[in-house]
Amino acid sequence: MNETLKRTISGAIYVILLLTSILYSTESFFVLFGLFLVIAIYEFCNLIQTNVVFPIFFGISLYTTVTLVSHYNKITTETLNRFFNADFEISINIQELDIVLLVVSLVVSIKCILFLFYDKFQKISTSSKYLYLLGYIILPFIFITKISFGVNDYNPKIIIGLFILVWTNDTFAFIVGKSIGKNKLYEKISPKKTIEGFIGGIVFSVLAGYLISKYYIKASPQFSEKSIMIWVSIAIIVSFVGTIGDLIESKFKRIAEVKDSGKIMPGHGGILDRLDSVIFVAPIIFLFYKILYYVS
Repeated sequence: MNETLKRTISGAIYVILLLTSILYSTESFFVLFGLFLVIAIYEFCNLIQTNVVFPIFFGISLYTTVTLVSHYNKITTETLNRFFNADFEISINIQELDIVLLVVSLVVSIKCILFLFYDKFQKISTSSKYLYLLGYIILPFIFITKISFGVNDYNPKIIIGLFILVWTNDTFAFIVGKSIGKNKLYEKISPKKTIEGFIGGIVFSVLAGYLISKYYIKASPQFSEKSIMIWVSIAIIVSFVGTIGDLIESKFKRIAEVKDSGKIMPGHGGILDRLDSVIFVAPIIFLFYKILYYVS
């Protein structure tokens, strides 16, 4: 089969599956990203050459537990109280849980950035491997599900808008870079990325953010300006942080001496290759939402 046709078909299946699960229900969204998480853990374990059994078990357990606690808190606490037949009432502070998970993820993100720009390669220690698995892979998937709720109930438009910004940035960074790109962004890690492409991705992402806030989210008139500022800000964050996430995954692949993280998507590689930008930017977007919530 022609390589372009292969990429088109697998890409279309991925997008349709993604949009269908997000739009159908909260549960289908959680299930799909739980499946993506398992595949991402498997691919990352192969990259860093570590056993996959415990990371997958731990990852899916943490993802399921935090998802249930965060989004079905009342049902979960009532079930726990009945199960343990507790004389005292079990309560779960979601805000404290979010802060702890966010701090861990941000600390690991900083470690990843230092790892990206560290010239001399050293063997990744066992402790670092598990730290990367927790903060770079598992927790970002949890934050993706949290972002979809914004500050109220489940809103599929939020997560779809985020993916549109990521796709816009990736697509136009490639198009602009291929057309007029001359100056390499970080050649030793990703030889095809250019500064011109990076700037082009930002410009078109900002435009996409404006269009999302104006025509897709459709905020009420009194909040329209605020909505535009929020989505343009998210577009800028996605462009900068998402690009760093892409480069970090490229470094892991370069160390492992592989072109793609996996082969589940013919012509595109693995799930990590498709979600590298999203998972790295997710904790930052969640932090951005938290700041907006407290400020407003």
